Amino acid sequence: MINTPRSRRGMVTSPHHLASEAGLRVLREGGNAIEATVAMAASLAVVYPHMTAIGGDGFWLVSKKGSTPVAVDACGAAAATPELYASKGLSAIPWRGPLAANTVAGTISGWGEVLKLSAELGGKLPLSRLVEDAVWSAENGFAVTASQQDLTASKLPELKDAPNFVSTFLLDGRLPREGELMKLPALGRTLKRLGQAGTEDFYRGAMARDIAADLAAVGSPVTGADFAAHRATRREALTVPVKGARLFNFPPPTQGLASLMILALFDRLGVREAEGFDHIHGLVEATKQAFLVRDRIVGDPASMTADPRDFLTPETLDALAAKIDRAKALPWPQPAEAGDTVWLGAIDKDGLAVSFIQSIYFEFGSGCVLPNMGFVMQNRGASFQLSGRGPRVLAPGRKPFHTLNPALALFDDGRSMVYGTMGGEGQPQTQSALFSRYGMFGQGLQAAITAPRWLLGKTWGENSVTLKLESRFDPALVAQLRAAGHDIELLEDFTSTMGHAGAVVLHPDGTFEGATDPRSDGAAMGF
Repeated sequence: MINTPRSRRGMVTSPHHLASEAGLRVLREGGNAIEATVAMAASLAVVYPHMTAIGGDGFWLVSKKGSTPVAVDACGAAAATPELYASKGLSAIPWRGPLAANTVAGTISGWGEVLKLSAELGGKLPLSRLVEDAVWSAENGFAVTASQQDLTASKLPELKDAPNFVSTFLLDGRLPREGELMKLPALGRTLKRLGQAGTEDFYRGAMARDIAADLAAVGSPVTGADFAAHRATRREALTVPVKGARLFNFPPPTQGLASLMILALFDRLGVREAEGFDHIHGLVEATKQAFLVRDRIVGDPASMTADPRDFLTPETLDALAAKIDRAKALPWPQPAEAGDTVWLGAIDKDGLAVSFIQSIYFEFGSGCVLPNMGFVMQNRGASFQLSGRGPRVLAPGRKPFHTLNPALALFDDGRSMVYGTMGGEGQPQTQSALFSRYGMFGQGLQAAITAPRWLLGKTWGENSVTLKLESRFDPALVAQLRAAGHDIELLEDFTSTMGHAGAVVLHPDGTFEGATDPRSDGAAMGF
């Protein structure tokens, strides 16, 4: 997959082709990019259930005709205390099960907030229409993907005891196989009900009461009062300039700061050519500097003592860039974070651009499926610490650190670009690969995503500090990186470990470009 799809009236991209089709159908009917993205998010919650769910969180960047984007924070807060875990003899929050489901599901509040923004911009499609494709797939069935088959099999030992997981995601008690039909009728009923009642009902209405009953039934510490207290908020995006463009990303509790820092630091290195040692080594070393800052300061925004904008000033970035050795790797003993997520984007005929990311943290999240509502709860709150000090220590009302970060770029020549990926710790790294290849070195949009990628640190659920490379890299480059001190681990070609990236670009002449990741089941679609 090398050639870039182009169109003239709108473009969408997502990691599953049925979700992309749902978004494109909305654009064809006169809907805007926000409405198309909500339709894709709903569909992904059904047809890609191992990657996302309405029981997770979401973050949005929305830009009107090349203007500074609005950031919408739909992150749920913690609903538990360290004492709860201590009373059960636990020194850490479990990764799976009811005690991992300890934060409010925020993403639906984000749908509601961006649809308010859509209405302000003239959007008219009702939520009942936007969930239509998702409801159909849940009721009539969808084909199991290879990634769903593989991840259900590999993670079943840690998920099988989570309430209602087996009855929901196995077929007659056995592992699903690629291509088999799976139905999620309870989820379909919930999405249809959501379309009729609206997003507020999910938090403060009859749906909220039913969700609270289900949470109590599975043993989650989250209550109806926690849902009722939750609100999505509009926030100011973080931003930094690079040569030829201004980049935007999401503020804490996400790692958007790291994504911006990597590209701003790399821009200062003056690398002139893509794919060689200077390109890959430079981005990896910029990643290390950015991650050291991220891990020191980023967490619950209300509890942070540092301002992330201070690390995007020219003076700070110049000083950090000066620490990068152009020839030698900085030793890297830092453990990393895991993650499981979907990124999706759309730009419509009026130039409204949307970059959105929705996550349940690990594959299948906590594994706990609400018995009547039919959706799985995230385990994002498992990233909290139970002791110590700082913005990542568990406390009621605190937001957990998020690997999620949707990206958006406005070029000096008038282009608008939305881009992003799933992949936890790899998200900022994949964003840097994609943007540097396309935005700095002029590669084609699809080629920039298809090209071999790397990941420093953790893969899917396994702690590791190696620099992982897809084996398609030139062996001579691999040897150079090893000689510079990088601890190289080669992985298979087109591995999902490297994330599922996507991008949409609108040119000043009204031409759209889109790209999707051959590592996913996605599609970039325009008309």
